Amino acid sequence: MTDEDYMKRALAEAKQAAAEGEIPVGAIVVCQDRIIARAHNLTETLHDVTAHAEMQAVTAAADHLGGKYLDVCTLYVTLEPCTMCAGALGWAQLGRLVYGASDPKRGYSVYAPDALHPKTEVCGGILADDCATLLKEFFKQRR
Repeated sequence: MTDEDYMKRALAEAKQAAAEGEIPVGAIVVCQDRIIARAHNLTETLHDVTAHAEMQAVTAAADHLGGKYLDVCTLYVTLEPCTMCAGALGWAQLGRLVYGASDPKRGYSVYAPDALHPKTEVCGGILADDCATLLKEFFKQRR
C-alpha cells in the first residue's frame, strides 16, 4: 500500500472522531506493511487533554509490539502533531512520521521542530486537502 492508501485509513479514523463529536484527527501505525494500531481523538470522551489520536495510537502500537520503541513503525496522522505528541513520538523513537494537513497554529514544527527523534523520517502533505477540509467542515458546523 502507498502513503495515500494508509492516509485514507487515518482519514476514516478522523471521520469516526467527528461522528463522536471529537475533533476529527485520526491516526494509524504501520509496522512491516501491517496496520497494528488505529486511533482517533478522544479528548472529549475521556475528558483528557492528552488523549490525542497520536497518543492513543502510540499506546496501542507499543502494547501490540510489547515494547515502547516504534523505530520500525510509521505513524500516519491526518494533522501535523502538536508539541506534546511530537515529544511522545520522539521518546518512542518513531521510525517515520507521515501527516496530512499542516498545523501552522499548534504544530510541532512551529514550536518544537527538534522534538522528534533525530532518525525519524518526516513526510507531510499527504492528502493534505482532504485532511484540512474535514477539519474545516467540522469547525464550520460547530460555529
